[in-house]
Amino acid sequence: MDSMNAISVGLGVFVGMLMALTGAGGGILSVPLLVFGLNLSVASAGPIGLLAIAVAGSLGAINGLRTKLLRYRAALVMAALGVVLAPIGVYLAQRIPNQPLMIAFATVLIIVSVRMLIQAQQEITGNLPKERPAPPCKLDQSIGRLIWSVPCARSLMGSGAIAGFLSGLLGVGGGFIIVPALKKVTDLPMQSIVATSLGVLALISITGATSAAIAGHLNWSIGIPFAAGAVAGMLLGGVIAKQISGPRIQQAFAIFTFLISITLLYKAM
Repeated sequence: MDSMNAISVGLGVFVGMLMALTGAGGGILSVPLLVFGLNLSVASAGPIGLLAIAVAGSLGAINGLRTKLLRYRAALVMAALGVVLAPIGVYLAQRIPNQPLMIAFATVLIIVSVRMLIQAQQEITGNLPKERPAPPCKLDQSIGRLIWSVPCARSLMGSGAIAGFLSGLLGVGGGFIIVPALKKVTDLPMQSIVATSLGVLALISITGATSAAIAGHLNWSIGIPFAAGAVAGMLLGGVIAKQISGPRIQQAFAIFTFLISITLLYKAM
């Protein structure tokens, strides 16, 4: 194994552990880690990140189906527009200069990290919002299924569309959009939200990675070891996650993500 493959595997393991410890949003650091670790452009790192998220997300989604936590209808509705817009994002990413893409990615990271830090602090201090409006997608407890309506489908499809476009453009899975969206528009338990988001991520990331591969923008020599490392990292992180407090992990991840975003912004400028 040469040094580049070794670095790819190592970075993949780290990303996989982050995904296992922090949920679906952990994959957002795939691209900046590839940019710093292997000196790739955002456009080159994006498809590699999508490949890893597609593989790791698919494994998580299959497990969610097996345990009946994944709401496959909600996942399909949410991914409907996402799988259409992901290839458009990939197409644009190859035609936008690297500096604006890096600035855009850094901006997204700053927003995500600040939001995660606020949420983690609220959970740690117990200062959570006491009331929220009734979600458009409600769970029928008698049959264990979501009650479908036009506002419910519209809310899910809108969030999926944004996640799909950003997925293709920046190489992120979109979990940082999908998980909060499912929290806001449904009353599903958190385990079901995470499993469903992995299903959406798998569908969107597979579409984005496939379109990049067809167009010749996916570097398989880096992508395969990176994806393999991500799978190994998810398995390892799953063991570690049981021993650590969730809000504390989220707090540490938010701080780390913020530091990465500032460094990425500095590199772009």
